Amino acid sequence: MRYTKLGRSGLEVPVLFLGCGNFGGIGSLPELYGRGDDEAAAFAVMDAALAAGVHMFDTANSYGGGVSEDWIGRWLASRGVRDEVTLTTKVGSPIGPEPTDSDLSRRHIRDQIDASLRRLRTDRIDLYLAHTTDESTPIAETVAAFDELVRDGKIRHYGLSNFSRTELEAALAAVAELGSTAPVNVQGGYSLLDRAESADILDVCAREAIAFTAYSPLAGGLLTGKYRADQPPPPASRLALRPPSFARRGRESTFAVLAGLATAADGYGVPLATLALAWLLADPAVTALVVGPRTPAQLTTMCDALDLELTEGQRAELVAVVDGVTH
Repeated sequence: MRYTKLGRSGLEVPVLFLGCGNFGGIGSLPELYGRGDDEAAAFAVMDAALAAGVHMFDTANSYGGGVSEDWIGRWLASRGVRDEVTLTTKVGSPIGPEPTDSDLSRRHIRDQIDASLRRLRTDRIDLYLAHTTDESTPIAETVAAFDELVRDGKIRHYGLSNFSRTELEAALAAVAELGSTAPVNVQGGYSLLDRAESADILDVCAREAIAFTAYSPLAGGLLTGKYRADQPPPPASRLALRPPSFARRGRESTFAVLAGLATAADGYGVPLATLALAWLLADPAVTALVVGPRTPAQLTTMCDALDLELTEGQRAELVAVVDGVTH
């Protein structure tokens, strides 16, 4: 495993984080609670991750309706490894039907950190993220609440997820005005297939020494190489349960791109997932990737990306495949 510093936090983290959104569900969607990995599979993946040096676990209070946090807490207690694992969890996504069940108000943040600490069976969170933006709450109230948690010792650092460039700059302006603790991490969707979503905030992160971590680096499973245009996805697969959007280029065009990338991966002698992750790992603007293996074998394929070092020219060739550019 390779390690790096998480922005100005001082935290040393692996360049691959274990995404735990499949534990007990598929992300935060209530209709998919219970459709993800079971507890035994989750424990097997966590065991494999720690053995591989992937000691950063990324979850959220809403994943599986709280089940993801609960299982991580049970695993930490059963293995006695809390001090060996760096924990990230999130607040802000819906945890119930009421409007106040998904905001970033001071009240909600303080309530939810205590609930997360109980489920995770720990006394502190290493990195606490705002899971999404909240138009109903002034950003100054949100960053002030995170600052309080840092001073209380309940969290060590905080960050922001799914924030646009404008929203990130507003948060930084509020921090400067308040003189409060600044975010150390921004998390956003970013992959070889979908580069536009987070591209406009990368320079802000670099300027402010904020770590950028990419979630969905395999584009919701599309870049695993296991799906075909002429075949329906397996019933229990992520693509079947929570299909990604094909709006940007359409399903037919997307699968044509995937075929081109699969050919490129064959040329490198690696699975498409390994090549796609290697493309991101070679990006100097990206600190780490949040990966979500369903099995220890999938984790091994993902870790193999560390052994494939792409040049800028090789990265550009893969972008050309995605964008349909020929030379």
